[in-house]
Amino acid sequence: MSSIDEIAAQEISTVITAAEAAMKDGDVQRLFQRYTEDVVKFDLAPPLGRRGADALDAEGQRAWFETFDGRPDLRITELEIEVGGDLAFAHSLNRMSATPKGTDFAFEMWFRASYGLRKTPDGWRIAHEHTSTPFYMDGSLRAATDLKP
Repeated sequence: MSSIDEIAAQEISTVITAAEAAMKDGDVQRLFQRYTEDVVKFDLAPPLGRRGADALDAEGQRAWFETFDGRPDLRITELEIEVGGDLAFAHSLNRMSATPKGTDFAFEMWFRASYGLRKTPDGWRIAHEHTSTPFYMDGSLRAATDLKP
């Protein structure tokens, strides 16, 4: 990787991992400023996909934060980044834990994430994000939220 690509990879890492502090702080604006206006997102939650303003639903994000006692704890691990000019691709394994309101226990789950980024006049931004959990292929169709790296 060239030194220019290394600098870009560090900037991209900062953009992606900014979600950790934004989630912990419940800061929807910081969470969403990482995306392009025309972002395409395939989230863990329904629907199957969203784009643009539909993907950046601040009210929906705030409502989701309110389903927990405290804020979700997000850890982005094993982040790998490939840079080519003004486009980049990255992927990670992410861990989230939180305590749902009305319960006395926290859950922990690991999920996969892939990112497509574009260099914009405002810096690197996420233009495509896909998060997913595997499922057991034993006929039960259960999400495999108990897996750990």
